[in-house]
Amino acid sequence: MFDTLSDRFGEVFRKFRGRGRITEDNVREVMREVRTALLEADVHLDVVKSFTQQVTEKAIGAEVTKTLHPEQVMIKIVHDELVHLMGPVDTRIPWVADPPTIILMAGLQGSGKTTTCAKLAKYCQDKGKKPLMVAEDLKRPAAIDQLEVLGEQLGVPVYAERDHQNAVKVCRNGVSLARRKLLDVVILDTAGRLSIDEELMAEVARIAETACPHQIYLVIDAMTGQDAVNTARNFNDRLELDGVILTKFDSDTRGGAALSIKQVAGKPIKFIGVGEKLDRLEEFHADRLAGRILGMGDIVSLVEHAQQQVDVEQAAKLEAKMAKGTMTLDDFMVQMDKMTSGRSMKDLLKMIPGVGGMMRDADMDVDEGEITRMKGLVKSMTPKERADPRIIDASRRRRIARGSGNQTEDVSGLCKQFLQARDMMKQMAGMSMMDRMKFGSQFAQTSMAGGRLPTFKAKAKPKVRRSTRDKRKSRKRRSR
Repeated sequence: MFDTLSDRFGEVFRKFRGRGRITEDNVREVMREVRTALLEADVHLDVVKSFTQQVTEKAIGAEVTKTLHPEQVMIKIVHDELVHLMGPVDTRIPWVADPPTIILMAGLQGSGKTTTCAKLAKYCQDKGKKPLMVAEDLKRPAAIDQLEVLGEQLGVPVYAERDHQNAVKVCRNGVSLARRKLLDVVILDTAGRLSIDEELMAEVARIAETACPHQIYLVIDAMTGQDAVNTARNFNDRLELDGVILTKFDSDTRGGAALSIKQVAGKPIKFIGVGEKLDRLEEFHADRLAGRILGMGDIVSLVEHAQQQVDVEQAAKLEAKMAKGTMTLDDFMVQMDKMTSGRSMKDLLKMIPGVGGMMRDADMDVDEGEITRMKGLVKSMTPKERADPRIIDASRRRRIARGSGNQTEDVSGLCKQFLQARDMMKQMAGMSMMDRMKFGSQFAQTSMAGGRLPTFKAKAKPKVRRSTRDKRKSRKRRSR
């Protein structure tokens, strides 16, 4: 989402390299470019003025210690101001002591509100809650059908009254049902509306007055830019919002909404939608997002993503295989599928500190189709070949290449990279967590910088001294 802004920030900070200290002249020169970058990212003008003023005041006269460079000091100042701009945010949902906790979802037409309701229900399920979704969108055709389909996928009950056109009554009946069924959370999916539609705005206000929701979230499309700020203002005047959920956060939009809403509308971003799947709703963390914008990575989110995708028991078995160096291609592809579930490989690599900036500096891109080609190659192998790729000779390579529609060089490359990765994992098995993170980061950077995986030398076998008699026998066998 912030690729363009990250590139601009990278160019700006590189101008500080080689300078001995931070002066007023070079700060003001750089901040002019920062201002331009933020405006190009569709950040609200008032936010841009306030942000650049705060950074300028803190940067001018900032002391540069011997262990830091001016560029690093400037990045730290900008990072702190970005965090202040978007946060602090308490992402927790305050569950009430006497259930159910009622959450009202409002939003414009086409913002992805109904899908976000299902994503929020999945989030509540993961927290150990039993949610109920109430279909109050009685204006849009098939809105009830959509919510019921999503509820069936999640195993979450959906309350709907197809014969009624009174959304307030449906809301009241849905909350009553949740209390009778002892459900923990009620998510009210209200009708999508236009902020200038007074009739629908009055309806959602009546629903809020009747249901007395504990949390009111506004669902906003991140691609709307500065207009998202005006939308949040209009809804907040009628509903008194508790937070904002930004959808389509994985799109190529410029990101002005994320940087402007908290400062201008006074309402924090609570969650972000980072994919189409129902498990792709994430808590919003200002410090992590600021790190991504500045190319510093987001190792915490990467670890959390891995923890969500990997089963503990399976992970223990895989770790034992890694320690022994017996991991197979089947194990490798299963873990690859889990890690990339709902995320592109490019996004995952950017979470590794230093890798995102190196990708930009080297003008490198990630071929997302490579994983698909790898799957085709692996599926064309026999179980014995997947268990031990070292047995794949020239004839086997030709057969696998024909079966997957690739070249024999692709088969050789996959086998070589897998064996090298397996050796690396075996080396990492006895390391501490910090050493693993350092080794993994160096491994990824070395791989990308050289366009190939680093090689690993096998332990040399001890030499066995042979007698003169044995040497003579060997020469005779060769001569025959």
